[in-house]
This record gives sequence, C-alpha cells and structure tokens, in this order.
Amino acid sequence: MLPNTRLEAVSSLYRSAPLGHLDQPDFVNAVAAIGTTLSPRALLDALLDIEVRYGRVRDFTNAPRTLDLDIILFADAELDEPGLTIPHPRMHERAFVLIPLSEIAPDAMIPKRGRLRDLVATADAASLTKIDS
Repeated sequence: MLPNTRLEAVSSLYRSAPLGHLDQPDFVNAVAAIGTTLSPRALLDALLDIEVRYGRVRDFTNAPRTLDLDIILFADAELDEPGLTIPHPRMHERAFVLIPLSEIAPDAMIPKRGRLRDLVATADAASLTKIDS
C-alpha cells in the first residue's frame, strides 16, 4: 500500500472508549513500526489517501471514523508544520498509543517527553482493553 515502505512490527489490538465526541462506537487501536524512504510529509499524504479509500470523512473534530492513521514518531525527527507535528503532540497523554507502542519499542525515547517506559507507568489505561487474538 505504501511505496518504498516495509512493515517491521505491529502491536496487539486494544479497544478504547472514544474521545471528544462520545456518541460513537469504541475505537480499536494498534501501533505499527515501518521502515520507509518517504519523507514525513509524503508518508502523511499517503496515510491520508488510505483513510479516504477506506471511507474516512472528516465532518467535524473527533467525528466517528472508519480509519484514523497517525504518525506518532518518525525516527528522531521533531517537526512542527501545518498539519504535521512529530512527535504526535498528544501521544504522551494517550494510553491507547503508549501501551501498544511499548509492545514494539519498549526502550523508545520520546523527544521532549522522556522514556516511553516512564510515560506508560503513569498512563491512565482505565478504558483500554487488550483484544485477545
């Protein structure tokens, strides 16, 4: 699906309660690690194209969605440009990102936030449930 890109690791699936707009089904979350020669912007554009192909419509912020693909980290990159901030600006607040990420990159360092291990230890995972495979 993505040019010049290979899948390196995938976390387990996790179910979580929706954020923001609560009148929608629970979310299913996972984290994947990829290797790519794409730039961060080219990768984001490709991910947004995939969302559209799978029926994603952006009616309003936090609207129900068929698919939501985000770039959480991109090697050691730190970017802040229109429509693209790396690391993801709210990843450190979201157990549904931190816990799956810790499965595939337990020793990760999050720029300006510290060790992933420390962030996971303080994450509120009350609404997160691992989906048995």
